[in-house]
Amino acid sequence: MTKLTFCGAAGTVTGSCSLLDTGKFRFLIDCGLFQGSKTTQELNYQPFPFDPQSIDFLILTHAHIDHSGLLPKLVKQGFTGTIFATEATCDLLKFMLADSAYIQESGVKRHNKNLRRRGLPSVEPIYTIPDADATLKLLEQQPYEQWFTPHQGVRARLWNAGHLLGSASVELKLQMPGDEQELSLLFSGDIGPEEKVFHPEPDAPEGFDYIVCESTYGNRDREDYTLEKRREAMRDELTRGLKRGGNVVIPSFAVERSQELLHDIGYLLAHNEIPDCDVYLDSPMARRATEVFIKHASELEDIEVDEAKLFRHERFHLVQSLDESKAINNIKSGAVIISASGMCNAGRIKHHLKNNIYRPECTVLFVGYQSPGTLGHIITSGAEQVRIHGAEYKVRAQIRRLGNYSAHADQPELLKWIEERRPITGALFLNHGENDARATLRDLLQERGLDSERIFMPQFDETFDLHPGTKPMSQGAPEPRLNLAHTAHDWHNDYAEFMLALTTTLESSGEQEKYELLNRLKVSLKPS
Repeated sequence: MTKLTFCGAAGTVTGSCSLLDTGKFRFLIDCGLFQGSKTTQELNYQPFPFDPQSIDFLILTHAHIDHSGLLPKLVKQGFTGTIFATEATCDLLKFMLADSAYIQESGVKRHNKNLRRRGLPSVEPIYTIPDADATLKLLEQQPYEQWFTPHQGVRARLWNAGHLLGSASVELKLQMPGDEQELSLLFSGDIGPEEKVFHPEPDAPEGFDYIVCESTYGNRDREDYTLEKRREAMRDELTRGLKRGGNVVIPSFAVERSQELLHDIGYLLAHNEIPDCDVYLDSPMARRATEVFIKHASELEDIEVDEAKLFRHERFHLVQSLDESKAINNIKSGAVIISASGMCNAGRIKHHLKNNIYRPECTVLFVGYQSPGTLGHIITSGAEQVRIHGAEYKVRAQIRRLGNYSAHADQPELLKWIEERRPITGALFLNHGENDARATLRDLLQERGLDSERIFMPQFDETFDLHPGTKPMSQGAPEPRLNLAHTAHDWHNDYAEFMLALTTTLESSGEQEKYELLNRLKVSLKPS
C-alpha cells in the first residue's frame, strides 16, 4: 500500500514537499523553503515531519526556492540519496542553493547580534554553504520525456511544465512485488501560463490514478494577453514612470522573471519605444541566472535577438559587488532598478525601496505574486507607511502592478490543464494554493463534471492511502504545524502596524498628549 503525505504547500503556496511511502521505500517530490509571514518562515527551523535518513531518493520539479530551498537542511540531517532533476534545474541550483545558504548564515548573524544585546542565547542557521555544496553532489540530471528508474519498482518521467527554465511535471508508475496493477501518479509541479516567453506550453500525458495539481491562481482569471500586449503594458509603465522624473524600482525574482524583464526592456530600448534609461540588474544571483539562460539560449523560444547578445544590451548594468549596489543609491532619476527579492522580504531590494519609496516622483512596479505577510504584499495592499530595516518610511512613490509576468497558470489555464489529463480514476489533489483559490478551483471542476468526492484539498501533514483506480482514504492530519490564519497576518505584522501607528500619532500630537499616550501604554503593559 502506498501512502501520500502532504508536508507543505497545503493551504499555502510555499514549502512544497510531498512524501510517498510504498512500505518498501520512501521518497519525496520537492523539499521547499517556507516563505511569507515570519510565523510561516519559522517552520523552516522545525524538524521535518519525517526522518531524513529514511528517504531513499528525491525528484525535484524545479529550482525555485519554495520547492528546493530545504534540500540542504535535508542533507544536513542525514539524507544521502539521489536528487533527480533536469539539466537546467541542476545548473540553476549550483548558485541558488549557495545563495540561500548565504542568506541563512548572514540573517542568523544579524539576528544573533540582537539576541546578544538582549542577553538571549544565539541560534544556528537552518543550513550553511557547506551543506549546500554537499547537496549539489547528490544531483543527477534527467532529460524530458524519457523514462528512468530511480528505485526498483518505480519508473519516472519528466514533462515540460512551462513555468521556469528546467521546470517539470513528474509522472510516476509504481509497481510493488505482489501488486496486480501499477499505480500511476502525476505531480504537476508549478504550471506555467500558455503565453510565456522562453517556454512552450506545459505538457503531460492523460489518464492517471492520482493527480496532484498546483492551484496558486485557482481563483484568478487574468485578462487575455499576448507577449506583444505584455510588452506594450511594460512600455506604458516605464514611459509613465520615467517621465515622472524619478526612478522605476522593480522588485523581481532573480531567476527567470529578471531575465524576462531584461528581454522585454531590451526590446523596447532597441526599438526606441521607451525613453533612454540605464537598467540596473542588482542581484548577484540574477546575474548568474542570466548566464545560465545564455547557456541554454538555443533551447528557448521567442528569442528575438542573436543568442550571443541575449540580455547584453549596452544600457544594461549587471551589478555584482556591494559597492556597485550602493552606488545606485546616488542615482535620483532616469534609472530602472531591478532587484531581488521579488516579494521584498530579503536582499538588496530593501535598500532600493528605502531610497525611493518615500519620493513622490518615483515608481515601484510589482510584476509577481506577493505572498501574504511579506513586505511586498503589505505595500501592494495600500499601506501608507512601512517599516524597512527597523525604520519607518512614508509610501509616496507610485505603486503599480503588472500581472502578465506571472509564471503561474491562471484559473482557465489550470482548468484546461487538468481536463486534458483526464480520466482521473482515483482522485485529484489540489495543493500549492491558499484555501480560497483551491475551493474556487474545486467548485469549477465539479461544475465541469469531475466527481466532487474525488477532489481533495489536503491539509498540512495529511496522509492518504492510495490504491489503483479507487478513491483514496485519508488517515487524517496531526496537530497542524502551521495555523493558516497566521500566514497572511501574524503578530509580527500587528507589531509593525502598531509601531507605525504609534509613530504617526506621536508625530501629530502635542507635548502633553504625547506624555498622556505613553503613560496609558505603560499602564496597559503592567502585569495585572
